[in-house]
Amino acid sequence: MWTELLSAIALVFILEGIMPFVNPNWIKRVFLTASQMDNTALRFIGVSSMLVGMVLLYIVR
Repeated sequence: MWTELLSAIALVFILEGIMPFVNPNWIKRVFLTASQMDNTALRFIGVSSMLVGMVLLYIVR
């Protein structure tokens, strides 16, 4: 179980690191835009992302 969890966390780090490596100017614009959004919109994006991940995990597993 711990191996799968650590593997999943490692994959998250790898996937999150791709865009800053490939296109750092784009990621700066994304962070600038996100910093100007209100908390409600950011929370909605966060919960939507979690729900999509949970559904995808359910389908895969």
